[in-house]
Amino acid sequence: MSNCTRVWPQRSKRDRLHFKSVLMGSSKRVSYWSVDEVYDWVSKQYLCEQTTLQEAVLTHAISGRALLRMGKHQLDRLGIEPEWQQEILQDLLLLRVQEELENLNDIYSECFSS
Repeated sequence: MSNCTRVWPQRSKRDRLHFKSVLMGSSKRVSYWSVDEVYDWVSKQYLCEQTTLQEAVLTHAISGRALLRMGKHQLDRLGIEPEWQQEILQDLLLLRVQEELENLNDIYSECFSS
């Protein structure tokens, strides 16, 4: 368990836009992320070194595909504090939206490629 207080601070709209721009520039789909890549993302998103979420990623081998499927129930079971869950769920929603945009882009490319 971490000694950190308030690991997931509220982020401003500007921070969320930065998060979005970082995702848009990513060359690898979230669903293809390895456990190590998920761990790196969690470490960058949530600045405290030994967070419960970081430990859970390694202990439960959470890949990108599993990360995209996480919801409140899974966060509860992992022991994530309720006051931090909303922030994580919002970030996971952004990841899901990015994944869906990439899926739509693939479909568009297949339909309209010459």
